[in-house]
Amino acid sequence: MKTKLREFLQKIVAFLNRGRVPYFFSLGAIVLGFILVYLSPRSIPAFLVFAAAAGLPYFLTMNKAFKLALAVLVAVVLVPILGARNIFYLEVIFQIAVFSALALGLNIVVGFSGLLNFGYMAFYAVGAYLWAFFGSQQPFLLNAIPGTVPPGTQFFMAPDWFYLFIFLGIIVAAIVGLILGLPVLRVRGDYLAIITLGFGEIVRQLANNLDKPINLTNGPQGITPIQRPSLPEGVIKFFNNIFEPLVGRPVTVNQFYNILFYLIALVVVIVAIVITYRLDDSKMGRAWTAIREDELAATAMGIPANRLKLTAFAVGASFAGAMGVLFAASRTFVSPESFSFLQSVGVLTMVILGGIGSIPGVIIGATVVIILNLQVLQSFSLFLSQLRQSDAYIPIINFYWRDLSNQLDPSKYQRLVFGIILILMMIYRPAGIFPAARRQRELRKHPLDDGEAKAAAKGGPVNDAGQDPDTGSASATNVKENDHER
Repeated sequence: MKTKLREFLQKIVAFLNRGRVPYFFSLGAIVLGFILVYLSPRSIPAFLVFAAAAGLPYFLTMNKAFKLALAVLVAVVLVPILGARNIFYLEVIFQIAVFSALALGLNIVVGFSGLLNFGYMAFYAVGAYLWAFFGSQQPFLLNAIPGTVPPGTQFFMAPDWFYLFIFLGIIVAAIVGLILGLPVLRVRGDYLAIITLGFGEIVRQLANNLDKPINLTNGPQGITPIQRPSLPEGVIKFFNNIFEPLVGRPVTVNQFYNILFYLIALVVVIVAIVITYRLDDSKMGRAWTAIREDELAATAMGIPANRLKLTAFAVGASFAGAMGVLFAASRTFVSPESFSFLQSVGVLTMVILGGIGSIPGVIIGATVVIILNLQVLQSFSLFLSQLRQSDAYIPIINFYWRDLSNQLDPSKYQRLVFGIILILMMIYRPAGIFPAARRQRELRKHPLDDGEAKAAAKGGPVNDAGQDPDTGSASATNVKENDHER
């Protein structure tokens, strides 16, 4: 049954990659998904169709220019239109972009270098609090009581400094990554995980308690309001002149800010993907792989393991720093609760679910986790809430939905759902949804046949055909398999 299903899927893939079929099919699927979401803005199946159609061109054999054109069409035209019609969809896609960048950064540390990091959200917090402090009134409130703002207090910096702080967030987070890397140079495995976990908690507790004697972070109350970058005059009017007929109503300033932050997050993700691909194919990427496989052997071959470990922490942290600045500006509020240990575990879950070491895999993992969190579980909880407010019941067991406890809402069991998913993934697909090619080769089993076993017993080599290179004789097993195939 499994073989027939695999053959059927292979036939479908071969058909979709034949001639001009992938061009028409991918474009048709994107148009269909867009129409479904446009007509049913609150439909989860419609959004899933659109998301699947948007990612389909990556897996089809097409001209790169056509793929790029489709990507620009979806990201720059279709998504803003759908987001303006239903801002919740734009929020989901924004979260996917933010956590994709975080997962890409953690993938450099965990997937490329093999360094287990449980405190990754600390770098995210560094970027967020960097702009939260300088982009708010907080520098003028150092001696004020936490939570109080004297009337007439000005903002410390102009809002357009936000764009510079994206780059400063990269630099500062990279420096903090180097600081974290210094004490972990002499530890490995579980000890490394414990140190990074402690570092993440230290940063969160500092943010939670640095409201006295000098009020730097405003403590558990968080920092607000945080400035957003200013919008050039005429931008919203220009957008409405083009897209208002498609959206169906004029876009407000707050809605356009959501579109702006989505576009900025998209640019950061694209830059992160390009950098990650370049690093993976570079000398540094191969050195990271060697350290991950066997650090002792890599050091013996002359690879500077300590320096490359520090580089991995710094590069991975820089992605989180940039997204932290963007997060603070988009939410206009930050607090220590946004950077908990469970958030670090969530990003690590995305990496494992998508495929450790796989660049497209971690993006798929982030997409699956965010959609499951923000759409599937939340919508299911909302559906159950509507049933509780009605007189509906199950006739067979005579159970009224209004008697269903609120404690059974699916949104309250996100960690349980993720735990079950990870357990199933580790059993049935340990390499992830879209594993890296190297990881697939590591997990694939190649049992020795009779000829290889005999050659191994004699200490002699065998070639790919199962023959002894000295005698050229094939094993009995291979002969039987060849006869069977004929």
